Amino acid sequence: MQTEIEQLFDNPPSPYTEAHFDLFHRFKRKLNQGEVRAAEPDASAQYGWRVNAWVKKGILLGFRMGSIIDMSINRERQPFLDKATYPVRQFGTGDGVRIVPGGSSIRDGCFIGRGVTCMPPMFVNVGAYVGKNTMVDSHALVGSCAQIGSNCHISAAAQIGGVLEPVGAMPVIVEDNVMVGGNCGVYEGTIVKTRAVLGSGVILTRSTPVYDLVSGQVISATDDEPLVIPEGAVVVAGSRPISHGKGKEMGISLYTPVIVKYRDAKTDARVQLEDLLR
Repeated sequence: MQTEIEQLFDNPPSPYTEAHFDLFHRFKRKLNQGEVRAAEPDASAQYGWRVNAWVKKGILLGFRMGSIIDMSINRERQPFLDKATYPVRQFGTGDGVRIVPGGSSIRDGCFIGRGVTCMPPMFVNVGAYVGKNTMVDSHALVGSCAQIGSNCHISAAAQIGGVLEPVGAMPVIVEDNVMVGGNCGVYEGTIVKTRAVLGSGVILTRSTPVYDLVSGQVISATDDEPLVIPEGAVVVAGSRPISHGKGKEMGISLYTPVIVKYRDAKTDARVQLEDLLR
């Protein structure tokens, strides 16, 4: 399948044939089943993850191949127009996924593990992977190709960016047992390692360094390396005063994420309370 997808992506025909659509639908079923992923764990890779560029090509093929159709339930009251290749994903009770009524949407072509709880309204985009027993809370976004581990809590209004293009770029990755607090934003290929805790309002991007008060180090992304939040780190929103120029004269400080400690028994006890909601 990888070879077929790459050939079709690199040599677009005119028009697409029934065989091409059959290939895409077989590919999309594998995305839904978690058999292919935009990125997957790889112990031999530097950060423990490997990007599957061909999978991203397959996702982009769907946008290229699909025509815009009317998906409205009630055209007059609420019109929905989108690519025919990416309808809303269908679930049954046997899937073991809770989708609480109230306006959530999960696009076809993403994996949702058993025991996942979706609180309204939330959105999961194509290519995403959400591991078992994770909660995606109200007004939360899981972007295209984002990889979310098992037993995570993506709290209300949290935004997990995706990174679909360029195809070789690392998507945002949140590993197992991570707590992402309300109104957090994780963007631009950031990797949040297992058991980390992001306090409410933390924003992680490639351009903002993270100050580790425990180790005394500053964690930054580079042109070739992502921002990586260490395993078990507890990150809160902080500030750092400007040390020179007009900013210093005006007493201005800039936002920065701060690692204040690493998970301990007290942190584990607080996070474990989330299990009551599942």
